[in-house]
Amino acid sequence: MSRVGRKQIVIEDKVKVALEGSLIKVEGPKGKFSRNVDNCLDVKIEDKQIFISRKDDTRRSRAIHGLTRALVQNMVIGVSTGFTRELEFTGVGYRATQAGNTIVFNLGYSHPIMFELPEGVSCDIDKNKITLKCSDKQVLGEAAATIRSFRGPEPYKGKGLKYLEEHIRRKEGKKMIG
Repeated sequence: MSRVGRKQIVIEDKVKVALEGSLIKVEGPKGKFSRNVDNCLDVKIEDKQIFISRKDDTRRSRAIHGLTRALVQNMVIGVSTGFTRELEFTGVGYRATQAGNTIVFNLGYSHPIMFELPEGVSCDIDKNKITLKCSDKQVLGEAAATIRSFRGPEPYKGKGLKYLEEHIRRKEGKKMIG
């Protein structure tokens, strides 16, 4: 049995969950999501908790049991509190400014990089730190990964864009012999 899949999902007071056949709908103060649950899984809502179990023990149902539970939990957390992702940039002259729904990056290239934020993603820029907020974890992760790809961290001086909690393994530079 999946360790992740057998855990129940606790529903907060401000979140409404409805089950219509194989479609689960989650609604809260930060938005609403819906997702089809595979027919080899069984979903029950009881006492402000969601239980997801397998109907059979086939390879497919075992494979998607924990995944489905994690996706439903991300929906519940997203509509209640939302998700944040923080990026930090290091380097002389590296900066970012926000103009409406667009972030303009100056990252040492000969041109500025314009990034249009996806719908639902908000951004706060503070000196060398960018905080992205969204209720959809997948959209937030894709936006953060795209931003990081503009100038990934390099291992010698540590310059570039990196996630705040990310640790960059530093390399030693060339040595003079003689």
